[in-house]
Amino acid sequence: MSKTIDSTPRADGFRMPAEFEKHTGTWILWPERPDNWRLGAKPAQHTFVNVAKAIAEFEPVTVGVSASQFQNARSMLPGEIRVVELSNNDSWIRDCGPTFVVNDKGEVRGIDWDFNAWGGLVNGLYFPWDQDDLVAQKVINIENVDRYKAPFVLEGGSIHTDGEGTLMTTEECLLDEGRNPDLTREEIEENLMEYLNVEKIIWLKNGVYNDETNGHVDNIVCFIRPGVVALTWTDDKNDPQYEISMDAYQRLSEATDAKGRKLEIHKITQPGPIFITKEESEGVDAIDGTLPREEGDRLAGSYVNFYIANKGIVVPVFDDPHDKAAVDTLKKLFPDRKVVTVKAREILLGGGNIHCITQQQP
Repeated sequence: MSKTIDSTPRADGFRMPAEFEKHTGTWILWPERPDNWRLGAKPAQHTFVNVAKAIAEFEPVTVGVSASQFQNARSMLPGEIRVVELSNNDSWIRDCGPTFVVNDKGEVRGIDWDFNAWGGLVNGLYFPWDQDDLVAQKVINIENVDRYKAPFVLEGGSIHTDGEGTLMTTEECLLDEGRNPDLTREEIEENLMEYLNVEKIIWLKNGVYNDETNGHVDNIVCFIRPGVVALTWTDDKNDPQYEISMDAYQRLSEATDAKGRKLEIHKITQPGPIFITKEESEGVDAIDGTLPREEGDRLAGSYVNFYIANKGIVVPVFDDPHDKAAVDTLKKLFPDRKVVTVKAREILLGGGNIHCITQQQP
């Protein structure tokens, strides 16, 4: 039975494993919000099905679905994918779901962070977010593992760890006034160290240009393995992404990880830039309190927003001239995993990508 533990992972010898470590499975939430996903989320649902199928080739997948969409999702998803009823406000389980931690005996527990839709009433993306804030606890209960309740706001997309004591994040996100305005940078670091059991935090300045999550790290840089990272890149000096990626490159070049290693950095040129079309914009319901989707808005496209499964990598592609080079690079970086692509523009239109809609369970 799942109980809430009045302690912290560090005190109990639990740590957040890296995504490239072994998984029990993957969690996904089903999209349906018509004020975020165009055409009543139908195009997005087909893309989510493709992502779920791609991951299911490598490990078990569970999709959480609202009551009203349960039968639709069940009929669209193959039989081997588990579908559970799970109320939510939107489908970003990376951010509202639990972060799982493990100990040396292989025991798993879940961390339930506070979730406030990427900034609450200051600069959040929608209201309310009450159902999203319950997702982590529900997943932890379904999986019947013990729970830690963390006392601060954090989204899973804002952190990446190498599983060996190093964490990467961005100042743009974690120091944002909509998250934890009462906490200093040092207090945020202490919380990360206490709940994820890391010793070293590498702070990047910003995430991808125009990323509505306030610069989640998972869209700009990720660990390939300990000591090795992939960074989203552009050579176009007129692109606002250029200075962001250059600053990140310099910080990563100067950093050492928790084990004292210098980082090996692999650049992956971004797609596009990609912009919302008139047709795509008109397919989204305009509702007060939800971030609008307007024609010509630049989307925060990135190939780094891929998901690492047990023996595979699931990578977003966009029918873009840069697709092939990104996939070729990832094949070299992951020689022992199968690289699978999913056309992911529909997820990008909703404000994220494949990594943002998945949550691994060790």
